[in-house]
Parts: sequence; structure tokens; C-alpha cells
Amino acid sequence: MKNINAQTTGLKLRRLLRVFIILLVLSGVTAFPLQTELSILHGILKNCSVTFLRDWIATINNGLQTTANTFPFLFYGTDWLAFAHIVIAVAFWGPLQDPVRNIWVLKFGMIACKMVPVFAFICGLIRGIPIWWQLIDCSFGVFGFIVLHKCYQYAVALESLSTNNNN
Repeated sequence: MKNINAQTTGLKLRRLLRVFIILLVLSGVTAFPLQTELSILHGILKNCSVTFLRDWIATINNGLQTTANTFPFLFYGTDWLAFAHIVIAVAFWGPLQDPVRNIWVLKFGMIACKMVPVFAFICGLIRGIPIWWQLIDCSFGVFGFIVLHKCYQYAVALESLSTNNNN
């Protein structure tokens, strides 16, 4: 019976972790085509009745187009942002393979997720980012923490089941 619980717990952990890894990679990959994405979004929201959203996306789109025309090398920073997301996702391969031995990666991820709101609010304030946009950024840390905390709980349960089976 305990072996079935360990299998079920391990399966749930790995499913959640795969979702987290995929979303982290997708989050990074979307940093590459920023100009295209914002241009499309701007076109979609041109006639949007939610003026604060429409105007903010127009401002971002204008800023990206101006930057691309004048200082395209600045996009190298977003290339590295994408790379960092992918590298961090690779780090979660360890817990995917052996969640008990690599539980520290889950702890690292939870700490990073806790730092997202702090970083978003400090940098958002400095850069003049609207509060509602900062809250969207914070949601990535909050939801990421929830997923990783559940993975952490599963890893602790696996460790406990393993210890009980060895006794």
C-alpha cells in the first residue's frame, strides 16, 4: 500500500513540476519576439474600451518600436532574460529525476518566487510601471510558489514514505 502511495505522490509531483518547467520555458521564450507580440497585441487592443490597458500597451509598443529603430542592441538584455528562464527551468530537471535528493532546488525556486513581488514593486516604482501591471508580474511569483510548494510537500511525503519503508 505504501508503495502505491509513493508512486501516486511521485507521479503527481512530476506532473506539477513538468507544468512548471514548461511554463517557465514558455515565459522565457516569449521574451525573444517582444516587438512582434506587442505589435499584434496593440493591433488587437486598438479599439478596446478599457482605456488604461489600451493606452499602456500603446505606450509599450511605441517604446519598443522606438528602441528597435534607435538602439536595437538593448534587446540583447531580453535575450539574456529568455536564456535565464530556460536555464532556471533546466535546474528543475534534478527534482524531476530525484525529488527527495534535489529538494533544495524546490526550496530555491520557492525563495525566488517569494522575491518576485519584492522585485516587481521596487523596480516597478522606480520605472513608473502601473500598479496593476506590477500585480500581474507578482502573480507569476505567487502562482509559481503555489506549484513549487505543492511539489515540495510531495517531495517531503516521498521522503517520509521512503523512510517508513526502510524501517
